[in-house]
Amino acid sequence: MNNEVSNSKYAAFSIPVADVMTQLPTQFFATLVQNVNREIAAGHDVINLGQGNPDTPTPVHIVKALQQAAANPLYHKYSPFTGYRFLKEAVAQRYLEDYGVGLDPDTEVAILFGGKTGLVELPQILLNPGDVCLVPDPGYPDYWSGVALAKAEMSFMPLLERNGYLPDYANIPDSDRDRAKLMFLNYPNNPTSATAPLSFYEETVEFAGRHQIVVASDFAYGAIGYDGERPVSFLQAAGAKEVGIEFYTLSKTYNMAGWRVGFALGNAEIISRINLLQDHMYVSLFGGIQEAAAVALTSSQDCVAELVGRYESRRNAFFQALADIGWKAEAPQGSFFSWLPVPEGFTSASFADLLLREAKVAVAPGIGFGSHGEGYVRVGLLSTEERLVEAAQRIGRLNLFR
Repeated sequence: MNNEVSNSKYAAFSIPVADVMTQLPTQFFATLVQNVNREIAAGHDVINLGQGNPDTPTPVHIVKALQQAAANPLYHKYSPFTGYRFLKEAVAQRYLEDYGVGLDPDTEVAILFGGKTGLVELPQILLNPGDVCLVPDPGYPDYWSGVALAKAEMSFMPLLERNGYLPDYANIPDSDRDRAKLMFLNYPNNPTSATAPLSFYEETVEFAGRHQIVVASDFAYGAIGYDGERPVSFLQAAGAKEVGIEFYTLSKTYNMAGWRVGFALGNAEIISRINLLQDHMYVSLFGGIQEAAAVALTSSQDCVAELVGRYESRRNAFFQALADIGWKAEAPQGSFFSWLPVPEGFTSASFADLLLREAKVAVAPGIGFGSHGEGYVRVGLLSTEERLVEAAQRIGRLNLFR
């Protein structure tokens, strides 16, 4: 039997594509990955500082908890649709201990397949076509994805160095503010590494309440603060749970990026809507992963302190090396990223291309995070101190900062 399509009566069969699929934002960083892989395939030693993927393994006690839990026959069945209560209790305990925030495990916690899932789901839950979402610029590009899937519109809030990379609510156009139903915030910030004080969140609660805008705080880097300062949670602001939620993830705190464990926390009505949507999409995480995640949250947090100390040591070594080559920049106060200005005569993309081509150092061009990211590159502290210093030295040999 001849199965060749060209001889089939169905040769002209056409696969339909929903309009929304053609409206999704371009995955800018897919090109960066391709370029890095091409250099590696050509035999070059590339120091890849353009990624946001933790470079050290999950702590051993968490891995052992999963290995033991995987043998439990209970977890070989479907998990409860909204997840096990013990995991919700665990993240509530962690928030109470770390931030003094009380959460009801039954009504104020939703378990997610990683934080990104919640960030993309939320606009589809809250927004109709034509509604506006306020989005930071520069910001995490996956905020755009959820808005596109909801067929809503974005209004970008510039994050400028002179304002500490915090949005200025007074500068939001009246027409956008009046149509806005949702706002994304992210501190410690990706890509700028800026942190936000409690006073900013108090201002945010007042602004959101006055204009009926739901706040979505992306707290993915919430555990990573330097110089003895713990980043502030949005939920610490009085009234925060009345106007919004916070997304938290184990990916960065415990080097569990591949485990896909995240949470939405806060406003009970929004949490119930997230659970409702997820009921229609999938059953919850594998129970063994949920048990291991609970162990991560409730056991000694020494591993977190050690991780933050490692990033801080890398930060210090890297910024000393940058100073040695004349590249002036502000050291980050949170996250594992650095936000560095490009030298005169370059765009962020052309500078990133030059570094990869001539120094074999990969960085992420700021334009990939929005128009106000132009003029900067994002550098991850996700390699050893030695490799970070070597990266700076390689860049220094290009004599761009003297």
